[in-house]
Amino acid sequence: MPVHCSGRERRRPPAPPRLVAPLLSLLAALALLITLPGAADASYAPAKHPTHPAQDWMGVTVTDHEGGQDEAQGPRSASVEGVDVSSHNGNVSWSKLKKSGVRFAYTKATEGTSYTNPYFTQQYDGSYDAGMIRGAYHFALPDNSSGTAQADYFARHGGGWSRDHKTLPGVLDLEWNPYGDACYGMSSDDLIDWVTDFFDRYYRRTGRDALLYTATKWWKECMGNYSRFGSVNPLWIPQYGSSVGELPKGWSFHTIWQYTDSGPTVGDHNRFNGTFSRLQALADG
Repeated sequence: MPVHCSGRERRRPPAPPRLVAPLLSLLAALALLITLPGAADASYAPAKHPTHPAQDWMGVTVTDHEGGQDEAQGPRSASVEGVDVSSHNGNVSWSKLKKSGVRFAYTKATEGTSYTNPYFTQQYDGSYDAGMIRGAYHFALPDNSSGTAQADYFARHGGGWSRDHKTLPGVLDLEWNPYGDACYGMSSDDLIDWVTDFFDRYYRRTGRDALLYTATKWWKECMGNYSRFGSVNPLWIPQYGSSVGELPKGWSFHTIWQYTDSGPTVGDHNRFNGTFSRLQALADG
């Protein structure tokens, strides 16, 4: 008996031929994919990275690529002791570090455009409350999203700057890719454009030029030893030995030297290249 609705007979459509049915299913799946958010914009194909990285702190790739460190740690004259920390340090004993002579600290704030350090508040505010000059850094993932997008994310999640005499400008941490290809699968020209976009955007957001943390070996390998950032962006160099060693092209001196990753309390220890008054001047802009 037929089923009626509003006086008209409702009929089932005829079954499609055997070869047509799978084709219709495939077309329907493709149509659904096209309507998914972001499917039409394939200008960036983000690499997959852990949502909560466990091992990506400043200099995480340096030892594997540049070797260990000598016992001698160089002269301490005209320098200021500092540290850098990230989530792998957990809650930090800032009072202990302050008593040992540490006067400034950088804390990892962000990575890519999806990760924020869960210990950021304790580390960033804790160093400030202990009387240190503090700053924040961003672990770059150039294959994940644009330099502009990552600078925005960094500035929104702890990487800003204020003229309070105790906040340093932000840092771009750019080193070997801990997740894959050393140069993120990008050419030196593409990486130069990416870094340029990051620095330009950060300056527009904060009014300060960001520092650059990078290793000379990586800079040569992946950036073609590009020199033009050296006249604007202060250099933070990792070199676990008795001296800073060779600098990337374009820089005639370094601003911060990460001289060990096995120092007391937190591991990563640094020296600002100058007196404490010069460190304060860097904070003040």
